[in-house]
Amino acid sequence: ERQSQVADAEGRGSRDRSRVAVVRLTLSAFRCYDYRRLDLSPASVVLTGPNGSGKTTMLEALSLLAPGRGLRRARLEEMKRLSGLSDRAPGPWAVAARVRTPSGEIDVGTGLSADPASLARERRQVRIDAQPARAHAALASIIAVSWLTPEMDRLFAEGAAARRRFLDRLVSTLDPDHVRRVNAYDAAMQERARLLRRGNADLGWLAALEETMAARAVAVAAARLDHAERLNLEARAHCAFPGATLAVDGTVEGWLADGQTALAAECRLREALAEARSADAEAGGAGVGPHRSDLLVHHLGSGRPARICSTGEQKALLIAIVLAGARLQKAERGTAPLLLLDEVAAHLDARHRTALFAEIASLDAQAWFTGTDTSVFAPLGDSVQFVLLGQEPSGGGHSAAQTR
Repeated sequence: ERQSQVADAEGRGSRDRSRVAVVRLTLSAFRCYDYRRLDLSPASVVLTGPNGSGKTTMLEALSLLAPGRGLRRARLEEMKRLSGLSDRAPGPWAVAARVRTPSGEIDVGTGLSADPASLARERRQVRIDAQPARAHAALASIIAVSWLTPEMDRLFAEGAAARRRFLDRLVSTLDPDHVRRVNAYDAAMQERARLLRRGNADLGWLAALEETMAARAVAVAAARLDHAERLNLEARAHCAFPGATLAVDGTVEGWLADGQTALAAECRLREALAEARSADAEAGGAGVGPHRSDLLVHHLGSGRPARICSTGEQKALLIAIVLAGARLQKAERGTAPLLLLDEVAAHLDARHRTALFAEIASLDAQAWFTGTDTSVFAPLGDSVQFVLLGQEPSGGGHSAAQTR
């Protein structure tokens, strides 16, 4: 028995060393937190506490370790601690994490600059091992983060923008440069729209912007198509979750899917943008491009579009796709993404909950669960660490997680 225990411990230690995990998380002046620091092992985490205790806020802070606006898509000023919640005046908010990777530990920090100009430009600072990063897209090369929240249950019923962001986030877990390409395309599109609104724009500058848009658009579209195809191989019926098929519906994606070369698609988009200048000046933005694409999902078993599936089927499909993305990253990068699962386990029946826990264990991923009922997580045994929120820990906001 003793030899078995030692072997189990050695196995867990080996897995922990290969797992990408947050082992320290510090929040400063962030929403409901004045200051909170968690010291953790690489094991998965269960955040417990009553409603309003800051569980989702903790996950939001973790989601900011990835490029973008986080799981709430909040504005920078919305993340700062509200005045009146403590005796101290709120300062610029910050989130810092120590991330354990197979190649060593990396300190990552992000937050709002004290410079008022940064707030006006809706930008946040990023530091990696205490050195400033040029853009928060640099985070994607260090840690991949995927999440599921109750708000995402409406993903298949909402507009295309939410599904497009969802797909791009999945792509970026395998291709960190995808974030930069999307951002470069958006920046060129916004600058083109500004010039068109102003009128009498320099035609050479417009052509240069459209060339940039075309090149980035084709790269973005190609990455989406490739990732959707690979997800389709992973998102077949797995465990208790339904199989899913994914397709990207978009003009540029359609050209590529029909066999056009990347150069031909770029040329065609440049011509389309040049021809649409008058219409785009009047309507704003651009009438054609990957910013208008949509992710189409079908239930593999019934063939029905996800948008007309039952609420339970939609949730199961969403979980299946996120898990498929995690398996794909594990297979291609050797490590699974950080999984943020807000109130997911509590809303699954016992069969699906068991399947979810088993899938995360097989992925060797650090998952962060939230819930008010700790008994839901009893099947996880001592493989997780519990953090109780809603009460201020002793020692000035510094607490260590407990493993059960």
